[in-house]
Amino acid sequence: MAISTRKYNVYNFFKLPSAWWCGVRLKYIDANKAVVSVKHRWFNQNPFNSMFWAVQGMAAEYATGVMVINQIKESGKKISMLVASNNAIFTKKATGRITFTCEDGHLITDAISRTIATGEGQVFTMKSIGVNENGVVVSTFNFDWTVRLKK
Repeated sequence: MAISTRKYNVYNFFKLPSAWWCGVRLKYIDANKAVVSVKHRWFNQNPFNSMFWAVQGMAAEYATGVMVINQIKESGKKISMLVASNNAIFTKKATGRITFTCEDGHLITDAISRTIATGEGQVFTMKSIGVNENGVVVSTFNFDWTVRLKK
């Protein structure tokens, strides 16, 4: 199946409407990297006139999760996925367009291979880094994803 940012953004509209209405959009995806963008607007701001942390979290999680979804589809197996935990560090006020990049797709491949081979659930951590239009890091999110074969 060809990877299409447009198809995933339509998916976002129907399956993750709160993220879509906040402006979360997939800009790039391949097997190892995904880029998601969101622009600070009145609709997604906090009382301090910057982007609400949860909007950043949606964009950051989407940058990791979209690769997990894609690789599960490509495996041809019925595999469940779930965020077991996450943490974030905020280093600068998020204003303007924030772009989240995750380059940890190789971790998914290994985890899916292990869960198929062993039948046991696997946990792996993916990092999504958000930068503003000037290239300054505004937040870093880590997501502990779990995958396991469905019974």
